[in-house]
Amino acid sequence: MGVKQTPQVVIETNFPKLKFIKRGKVRDIYEAGEYLLIVATDRLSAFDVVMPQGIPYKGKVLTQISGFWFDQTKDIIPNHLISVDVDRFPRECAPYSDILRGRTMLVKKSNPLMIECVVRGYLSGSGWIDYKTTQSVCGIPLPAGLVESSRLPEPIFTPSTKEDVGAHDQNISFGDAIKILGKNVAERVRTAAIAIYQRGCEIAEARGIIIADTKFEFGLEPDGGLILIDEVLTPDSSRFWPKNAYQPGRAQASYDKQFVRDYLLSINFNKRPPGPIMPDEVIEKTSELYREAIRKLTGKEVE
Repeated sequence: MGVKQTPQVVIETNFPKLKFIKRGKVRDIYEAGEYLLIVATDRLSAFDVVMPQGIPYKGKVLTQISGFWFDQTKDIIPNHLISVDVDRFPRECAPYSDILRGRTMLVKKSNPLMIECVVRGYLSGSGWIDYKTTQSVCGIPLPAGLVESSRLPEPIFTPSTKEDVGAHDQNISFGDAIKILGKNVAERVRTAAIAIYQRGCEIAEARGIIIADTKFEFGLEPDGGLILIDEVLTPDSSRFWPKNAYQPGRAQASYDKQFVRDYLLSINFNKRPPGPIMPDEVIEKTSELYREAIRKLTGKEVE
């Protein structure tokens, strides 16, 4: 038997020859000529706290799943992706190609909209909490008698604010979204988000995954064109449930960082920085869940 290779875990990047733009919870962003580089690290954020350890393969899974979905939805709305092939990146990226490979998108610049565009097809998370007290989610009335993880009659658009790292996004009504974006842009975003979600659900369900809900980001190009940006239908931006284990009336197993959240709840984590050091088995299990998600969706191993 060969020796099992431990993948390089990238917690943070530092590329002196590239212009650094910003560091998010998971992604580091640089300028590369007229484009941006979005580098998905292996950082993991839970309860809005970035954990001290990375998850092997995580950044590559997020990038490669996003690349898959950008291709699957480009007929619905244009997107910002130029390439995920590091060999086609601008020349100044070459010294860093080993780290960039497989975890980086070269993208068009745009002006990101100042809301998170959430679409829900099932009743879970904050939507379930909202429903139990108001029989609605973000002001959208829903039928009586739904239970946790119920499939909704049709997907609903439930936007939220976009807060800084360490702060929690706040649900808002569609009326609030109109105040932020204007009526025309808000309606275009809602239509596009629901259409992308429906396309994603159809493809994912055929491959054994229920996408319970998801979060999209959109941007405006200089000419006013609306484009899909950031990540798309990944285990970080969505709830992925195994279809063969789905059972309404309870929380579901998932292919995302819920395994880490459950561990943190089990040790009574106070949901404030710094995050605790996690056992190896929690990290390994989480890594395998991410890899299983890309395997099921695309039929390929993470590259």
